[in-house]
Amino acid sequence: MTATPLLAELAFRARAQAHAHGVAAACSCGAATLADRPDATVVRHADTVAKAHAPDTDPAELTARLTAAARVADVLLPPRTPTPARLHGRLVTFWPYGVPVDPDDPDAAPWEAAGTLLAALHRAPAPPGLPPMRGPVKAAHAVARLRAAGPHPVAASVLRAWSLLPAWARAEAPMPGAAVLCHGDLHLGQLVRHPGPDGPWRLIDVDDLGVGVPAWDLARPAAWYACGLLPPDEWTRFLAAYRARGGPAVPADGDPWPALDVPARALTVQTAARAMTKALAQDRPLDEVEQCLVDACVRMGSVPPQLASNSAK
Repeated sequence: MTATPLLAELAFRARAQAHAHGVAAACSCGAATLADRPDATVVRHADTVAKAHAPDTDPAELTARLTAAARVADVLLPPRTPTPARLHGRLVTFWPYGVPVDPDDPDAAPWEAAGTLLAALHRAPAPPGLPPMRGPVKAAHAVARLRAAGPHPVAASVLRAWSLLPAWARAEAPMPGAAVLCHGDLHLGQLVRHPGPDGPWRLIDVDDLGVGVPAWDLARPAAWYACGLLPPDEWTRFLAAYRARGGPAVPADGDPWPALDVPARALTVQTAARAMTKALAQDRPLDEVEQCLVDACVRMGSVPPQLASNSAK
C-alpha cells in the first residue's frame, strides 16, 4: 500500500521524536503503522507513537485533554509534548509506546487494573476548562450513521431502544452532575503497560476525555456482561476492583445496576448500531456476537430503563 502524504510525514515525525537526542544516519529501529482510519492515523517508531486525530478535532479541547493526561500520569499515559502539532490539516500528538493487552490471552485480561485505574481517574480533580466527556456524542454519531446506512431488518428495534434513553444519554441535553473526570471510551484496548512489558498499566486515548457521568466508563463491560458476552467472573473482578479503590460511579456495595442501566443501554445501542452499519456496508448477515447485541436492544425496547435490572439480562 502506498503511503499517503500524512502517513509519510507522520512516520518522519515519529522517527524524529524517537531520536530527539541523536540518531545514527541509518536507523534500524522498529517502525509500524498501528492504525490508518479516517478518524485516526497512528504510527510507531521505536519507543514513540505519533497520532493524527480526527479532522474535526478542536485544538483547544485537545490541548486541555493533553494537560489533564499529564496531571494524572499515574493513571493516563502522559503525552510527550504538551500541545498538538498540525500536519496536512490534522492535529498530531506524540506519546510513549506502551505494550497493549494481548487479545489472544483472554485469561490474562487486566480487569482488576482497569477497575483500579478507572476509579483513580474518577477520583482525580478535573482540571478547569476541560470539555465534556464525549461518550454520548459518540453513541449519537453511531446511531446517525446507522440511520444513513439504509434499511436493515432489525434497525427499528435498535432505534426504539435508543429512543427510550434519557436525552443526556443521546447527547441531546447536558449530562447530569457532570463534574467527574471521565475517560469516555473505556475498553481493554485502552490499556497498555509502560515502560516495557512489565511496567504498570496505564490508560491511553484522550480523544473522549472530559467531565461527565462516571458510570459511562463502566458501561461497556457492563453491557457485555448483561448481553452474556462477558463472563460473570470477569465482570465481578472489574467491579470489585473499582469499588475497592472508592470509585464514585456506583454504590460501595449492593446492586450497581440502577447507576449503570442507562449508560449500559446506550453502549449496547452504540455497539449494535456500529455492527449493523458495518454489516450493511459489507453486504453480509450479522455474526453471532452482533446478533446478541441486537437481541439485547429488542429486549430493552420492551422494558423502560428505570425498571431494568441485571437480573433481567
